[in-house]
Order: sequence, then structure tokens, then C-alpha cells
Amino acid sequence: MLAFAVLLPVASLSIFRAVPAEWPTPVVQLLSFTPWMVIPAIAAMALALLSRRVLAMAAAAVLLAAQLFWLWPPDAGRADAGGSSADTAGSSVPLTAMNINSRFGQADAAEIVRLVRENGVGLLTVQEHTQALEDRLEAEGLGRLLPHRISSPTDDGAGSATYSKYEMQAVGLVPDTPFQIRTVRLQLQDAGHGATLEVTNVHALPPVDVRVGQWRSDLAALGRLLGRAGPSGPGNRLLIGDFNATYDHAEFRSVLDGGPGGRKMVDVGTASGGRLMPTWPMEPTWPMEGIPLPGIVIDHLVTTPHIRNSGYAVHRIPGTDHAAVMATLSVPAAG
Repeated sequence: MLAFAVLLPVASLSIFRAVPAEWPTPVVQLLSFTPWMVIPAIAAMALALLSRRVLAMAAAAVLLAAQLFWLWPPDAGRADAGGSSADTAGSSVPLTAMNINSRFGQADAAEIVRLVRENGVGLLTVQEHTQALEDRLEAEGLGRLLPHRISSPTDDGAGSATYSKYEMQAVGLVPDTPFQIRTVRLQLQDAGHGATLEVTNVHALPPVDVRVGQWRSDLAALGRLLGRAGPSGPGNRLLIGDFNATYDHAEFRSVLDGGPGGRKMVDVGTASGGRLMPTWPMEPTWPMEGIPLPGIVIDHLVTTPHIRNSGYAVHRIPGTDHAAVMATLSVPAAG
């Protein structure tokens, strides 16, 4: 009986995870914790084996298999998946990209600049960007490391900024989103090779209470953004930022389905085995203050499948409830 008691919450959440419906609150929030269900699933399997009850063992085995399948999805893409012939030959440009949601500009500017400097970051995207944070970053020397900037600071959480080592130009804003979701075009150069990369700085509304509908609208807009790229696919593209969604949300997986030629876009964190490396919350924050729950992965780097990736990492930055996410991308020069 104890095994079934442990299995009950796992089974309940597994049903919601398996059915890609537009679930209401609080199911949307609970789905974020799906990766952690592998722990009670393992415990239930152990209890079932000790009980020697065939039904309990069968139920536990099925649910554990489902959790492992979702934890390491075979269709998530891998660092070397989908490389073009040009990329295989070495004609690609490396780019280390980093993202941070600054929590209304409160993130430690010195720590951000230290991470940029020590990791050779060539692209930094910021959400909830404020003028005060921009001034502190400049004072810490970010402009010397990443001299190109397109920013729109605000004090209401909607602001954003993109800093780059390379020249870039603004492409446009995704319409009808409460937070800025801006796309820029980078001209990358390295060792005689050049590449074009379109970068979308993502900040979707959090799916809390009545805002679930707008959250779905924001993610659907990202899918349409990829779909407008034409029959040849979206080219070299990076969607980076605070999606306020995990791989376990069908709405986020729908964004990934927008890759070229019917292939999935690659969520770098998932492809790198980072499903149990939380990006939020890094410190007590609304609406999880005082709630002893594990962290979740809502900050992502999403690339077209021919962009290889390596070195995915998550870094804590004082002052913000989000972690910085970082990875090195190999962008095909033919893009």
C-alpha cells in the first residue's frame, strides 16, 4: 500500500504531462516540477520490489520509465546533431552566449561582468533591464568587453538589453507581448569565417492566475516568428531568455517544433542533460516564498538544429532570483 501511496502524485502529474492539453492553473505550475518526479518514482519502485506485489511493481515500472523518458527525451537533439556539411568541415564561428533575468535590475553587475570576462562571452541578453543596471554594467567595464548594445531599459520589468562583441542591428519586436521580445541580427566573424545569427531576447509573461492566456499567447508568438522564416527554415537562429516555461509544458515544446524541414529546434539545456539544473528560483521570491519546493528550468537557449552546442552551464548571480544560463555555440558560416 505504501508503494501506491507514493505513486499516486507521480501518476497524477504524469497524466497531465502525457496529455498536451491547455491545462488551467494550478496544473500549469505543477507541470514545471515533472523532472523531480523521478525521485518518488524511484522510491515507489524500491517499495514495490520490497512488497513483491506484481501489480505494484508493474505500475511503478511504467511510471518510472515515463519519468526517465521525459527526463532525457530522445528527440531533444544533441550537441552534434544535425551539423551541416559546411559545419562538419570546420567553417563555423564559435559564440559563447549568456542570459540573465536581472530581477528588476537588481542583479549584481560586477558578477555579470566577471562571468562575461572569464568565460569569453560574446553575446549577453538581459531581461527586466533598467537604466540603473545599464549604468552599473557600464561602470564595471562591460562596454569594453561587449561594445555593441541594443537596449530599452524600463522600471516595470518589461525592459531588455542585448550586448554583443560583434556588430548587430535591430530586426524588430514581437507584437502584442507585455514584455519586450526583441530580435537582433549579429554579424559574427572568426578566423576568416563569417556567419549571420538572428537572436531573439525572450521574456514571456509568467503563467500565474489569469495571465496563463497571455503566457500561451507569448509562446505561440515565438512559434509564429520561426514559422515566418519561409520554407527553407529560420536559418541560424537563437531564442534566448526567460521563457517562464519548462520542457514539460506542451506550449514550450510547440515552439521547439518550429525548426527547419520539420526538425525540432534544440533546447540546449535539455540536450545537455540539464533538466535537473534549476534556473529559478535562486533565492526566495514570489510566488514561492516560504514554499519548500525544488527549483525549475524556465530560462533557455534554443537554437536551430544545425547549430552545435557545448559547455552548457548555470551560474548563480546575487541580487536576482534567476540563474544565468550559458553555452558555447558553433554557428555555421553558411547561415
